Amino acid sequence: MKYLLPTFIILPILEMYVLIKVGGSIGAFNTILLVLLTAFIGLILLRAQGFQTLFNARKKLERSELPAQEIFSGFFLAIGGALFLTPGFITDVIGFLCIFPVTRTYILGWLMQNLISKAFSGFTHVKTENDWIEGEYKKHK
Repeated sequence: MKYLLPTFIILPILEMYVLIKVGGSIGAFNTILLVLLTAFIGLILLRAQGFQTLFNARKKLERSELPAQEIFSGFFLAIGGALFLTPGFITDVIGFLCIFPVTRTYILGWLMQNLISKAFSGFTHVKTENDWIEGEYKKHK
């Protein structure tokens, strides 16, 4: 959460810098076409991966299994789709990382290992002798 605000400040500045540099090299019209082309290709891949994830989730549900990985994959596909709709090359690269199954699986594994284990690490409770609470009670009639 602490990285969210700097991301919204730094990412647009980096996107503008990259767009200006690429536009200076290949021209403004070609840069616009390239941004539209990457977004179009990304949305086609997003559609295909979305249907594949939905198909895998349906198969798991038919076997009475929880489609947890498919739920997280769907979340990453939604993030990737939003990044493709944002004009720029950096967001498109991050979107492609969210769309491709190999990188998506790697990112999911890293998140499960680092973030989720840290989030639930405070819930471990070891029972000790001091867990007893002594007191008296009186039953009302």
